[in-house]
Amino acid sequence: MPADRTTADSHAVIQVRGARENNLSGVSVDIPKRRLTVFTGVSGSGKSSLVFDTIAAESQRLVNETYSAFVQNFMPSLSRPDVDSLRNLSAAIIVDQERIGANARSTVGTATDAHTMLRILFSRIGTPTVGPPSAFSFNRAEGMCPDCEGLGRSTEIDLDELLDRDRSLNQDPIKAPGYGIDTWYWQLFTQSGLFDPDLPLREYPAKAWEQFLYSPPTKVKVGKSNLTFEGLVVKVRRQYLAKDRDTLQSHARAFAERALKLVECPSCGGARLNEAARSVRVDGLGIAKCSAMQISDLAEFVRGIRHPGVGPLLEGLRATLESMVEIGLGYLSLDRESSTLSGGEAQRVKLVRHLGSALTDVTYVFDEPTVGLHPHDIQRMNDLLIQLTEKGNTVLVVEHKPETIRIADHVVDLGPGAGQAGGRICYTGDLAGLTKSGTLTGRYLDHRVPVRDEVRRPTGSLRIEHANLHNLRDVSVDIPLGVLTVVTGVAGSGKSSLIHGSLGGRDGVIVAGQEPIRGSRRSNPATYTGLLEPIRAEFAKANKVKPGMFSANSVGACPTCKGLGLVYTDLGMMAEVSSVCEQCDGARFTPEVLAYQLRGKNISEVLRMTVTEAREFFPGGRSRAILDRLVSVGLGYLGLGQPLTTLSGGERQRLKLAIHRGRKGSVYVLDEPTTGLHLADVDQLLAMLDELVDEGNTVIVIEHHQAVMAHADWLIDVGPGAGHDGGRIVFTGIPADLVESSSSLTAEHLRRYVADPVIAED
Repeated sequence: MPADRTTADSHAVIQVRGARENNLSGVSVDIPKRRLTVFTGVSGSGKSSLVFDTIAAESQRLVNETYSAFVQNFMPSLSRPDVDSLRNLSAAIIVDQERIGANARSTVGTATDAHTMLRILFSRIGTPTVGPPSAFSFNRAEGMCPDCEGLGRSTEIDLDELLDRDRSLNQDPIKAPGYGIDTWYWQLFTQSGLFDPDLPLREYPAKAWEQFLYSPPTKVKVGKSNLTFEGLVVKVRRQYLAKDRDTLQSHARAFAERALKLVECPSCGGARLNEAARSVRVDGLGIAKCSAMQISDLAEFVRGIRHPGVGPLLEGLRATLESMVEIGLGYLSLDRESSTLSGGEAQRVKLVRHLGSALTDVTYVFDEPTVGLHPHDIQRMNDLLIQLTEKGNTVLVVEHKPETIRIADHVVDLGPGAGQAGGRICYTGDLAGLTKSGTLTGRYLDHRVPVRDEVRRPTGSLRIEHANLHNLRDVSVDIPLGVLTVVTGVAGSGKSSLIHGSLGGRDGVIVAGQEPIRGSRRSNPATYTGLLEPIRAEFAKANKVKPGMFSANSVGACPTCKGLGLVYTDLGMMAEVSSVCEQCDGARFTPEVLAYQLRGKNISEVLRMTVTEAREFFPGGRSRAILDRLVSVGLGYLGLGQPLTTLSGGERQRLKLAIHRGRKGSVYVLDEPTTGLHLADVDQLLAMLDELVDEGNTVIVIEHHQAVMAHADWLIDVGPGAGHDGGRIVFTGIPADLVESSSSLTAEHLRRYVADPVIAED
């Protein structure tokens, strides 16, 4: 049981009265302050609506109101949550799974301030001396490599993707969009008089080839006009590199992704820094080498530095690096780009900034902090949550893992179902009461999936040979076909590098990951899955009008909000503000379209249904088939018109999987599909994975959840540790053999899972 973390005013509580955000049905609850409270319930039950959209949102709004009107002009405009009253709030710090910066200049080092301390260290004791800390910053002009401007990479054009060298200009050799025969650009090349239009490009003399590709802007006479000619590569670089790829049209974006290749900057070797910064050494190492080291190794290096003038600085840097090792991030490096981190890694990087904070009596809000963690690492995360609480803070955690639920001082269970079937308090109290409460969470807390007695026989194998991506050490392994294979190992052991790096892109391999889905504000489950098309067709047939009437992107859209249901106002330097469209009241369509009905419902009312509600509304046809697939992957609670930007990584993965359901003979690769799933939903996931295999497919799952490991036909354990301590295969075989004979960390935790019903007392 958790330690007694009482304080002099331990009876102080956060009072929530009448919360109605999203699906909350007037929730009232008292949450003890300076304690660790875990919020549980099935996906879509209202946990995030209560914790993030109500408590944390109101706390942040009230803090923002303490600033002057001038400062508030530069801050997001936050509306008050739909709640009757909130009392005894303290300042909230949200530690969520949102990505940390999408640009290449944000790294693990910059996000944690570790790189800042490293720069100060080198500026003070490094030799030779080159200047202040900014001289070691790749984001400042005085420190960055002048050629790559501090990015460490440069973009090169793959000439084979740009040109067919065996063709002449008259044979349409240029593959870039807009350069075909008779286009303006083509005419400029052929009529400039500089090149023979009938000579294959491969046969151009060296001087002509250089001019064709790299000529700077030059005046040439075409007919009676003086025009500017520039080399093809120069022009393509300007066309594509100066623009955000997401703003390009689909065919142009596809060309850019094929032809533009990022390569290591030849000037700085990827170090991002100029020559002066790269020349400085501390105990024989440069700052670029330190940034590229595994953090666990860097911590050891820093511990060995002895210099009387920087004692406090060394202590702070050492504490930060050791915190990152303790939290399970020791396998990363400070130069790792923030955009490449998983949601769980990003959340743990954010947590590092708060561990040494002098602030107390604040409210920390966590969103599934155990995401991406092996059972071995979950205990360390739990210790850090307890540590924050013992400093006098209130810690609120949305979580599904029983290991973390068991350390709670207080549990709030929401449900009983998802969407409209949820939004109510099912239980509040201590852990002992939860186990006796009869709620879904209470019943499943000690639920165990047994190790599979009879495993399926493989129908063949998929060979991976000599994999060396990232930390992999010349790994070769056979993955059985026609069965459920689970790939496991501690975070950073090399699981994703092995599977995604070796199988991604192979014919017949379907990778359903958690990365964001490309789309706009208009994208939602109905549009993404193709469900909207048969829905529009049914409405059109029932009302004898064209299907386009029922598209929020077409003639039927509300003219004020353009079919979004919301009006977005750009306030210059302030954050963009959204408000419900006053003309359509959020319905998205014109009154004429809303007058058309299908079985008593208009198109807006249908798009506001959850998947489960829509499944009852559409008894058959293509609509029902798509809805059945969405329910089969545990997304029955999603709204048909819910923006894709609001979905979690786990929800995005299951949505992608729903699209591909029904294919036979495929290889499905899933990356931690239990993310965001309640204990009770894991059984449904396992049933769905079994269905995929029984339909004649191969399923490969990268996963830490012991229930999925126990249910596998075949296990591949990668390790034994993380980073350079991993990258090897430590076990392959059936789960029973892993439990029986392996000494790996995975085997240790799986043995405890199947043998002991109370993990917390291990």
